[in-house]
Amino acid sequence: MTETQVFVTPTWLFEHLNDPQVVIVDCRFSLADPQLGQKQYHTSHIPGSYYLDLNQDLSSPVGKHGGRHPLPDINHLAQKLSAIGVNSPATLVVAYDDSRLAFASRLWWLLRYLGHKRVVVMNGSFSTWQQAGYPVTDVLPQPQVGNFIPQINSELVVDIEAVKSRKDLPQVALVDSRESDRYRGERESIDKIAGHIPGAVNYPWSEVTDSSGNLLSPQAQRQRWENIATAEEILVYCGSGVTACVNLLSLELADIHTGKLYVGSWSDWISYL
Repeated sequence: MTETQVFVTPTWLFEHLNDPQVVIVDCRFSLADPQLGQKQYHTSHIPGSYYLDLNQDLSSPVGKHGGRHPLPDINHLAQKLSAIGVNSPATLVVAYDDSRLAFASRLWWLLRYLGHKRVVVMNGSFSTWQQAGYPVTDVLPQPQVGNFIPQINSELVVDIEAVKSRKDLPQVALVDSRESDRYRGERESIDKIAGHIPGAVNYPWSEVTDSSGNLLSPQAQRQRWENIATAEEILVYCGSGVTACVNLLSLELADIHTGKLYVGSWSDWISYL
C-alpha cells in the first residue's frame, strides 16, 4: 500500500478486516435526512468500522460566511480520529459510503489536508460490499487509544479572496463540481441563489464513478481532465465543499496534483452577494 494509492477494493478490505494497521470509517450521510447515515450505521455496517458524521465530525457549525460545511474544528477531529485508533502516520484509514463516494471523499481529502497520507476510499459502496456477500454487523466497535497528530497542509485550500484574485489567471482553472443544471442556474434546490462563479467550467462530480459508485479507470479520469490538465492550479468547488472532494480524488487518480479545494464553495460565494 503506497501513499499515492487512492482506493482499495472490497475484496482487499475483506482480507484486511482484522489488520491492526487498518481503521475503517463509515461515512454514510444524507443531506436530506442528516440522521439517516447514523441510523443506517447502527443497523448494519462493515465489521469493525467506526462512524464519522458529515455535520458533527467532518464540518463545523454554519456561520454567516464560510458555506454550509465549513472545515471542522481540527482539535475535535484529531481527538475523534485518535479515539477510533488512528495513529500518525502509520494507520491506513479506509473510508466508505453509499453515495458514489461523496462523503468518503470528504474524509479522504480532510485527512490529506491534515497531513495523513495513508488514507483511501473503498471503491464502490456499502451496497457493493453487501452484494458481494461480505459480512455486515450491528455490533459497535470499542473505542481505541490512537495518536492522531494533525499537520495542516494549507496549500490544499483556497478561500474566497484567493478564488477572486486567481480564477481568471491564464494558468488557473476554476472547476464547478455540481450537476450541470445547477451550474447553468436552471435548478437550485439548496442555495438561495442559482448560477455559478464567473469563469468556472463544469465537471460534475457524479461523472467520476458509474451508477454503482465504482471509480472509472485512471485512463478515463485522465481523459476527463485533459482540457485543463496542464493548469498550474485547479481550484475546485461545489455547493458546500463536499462533493468537490470527489473531483479532487479524480484528479489524484489522473495523476494531476494541482487540485485545491475552495472549502466554502458556492454557498460561501453567494453569502457575499
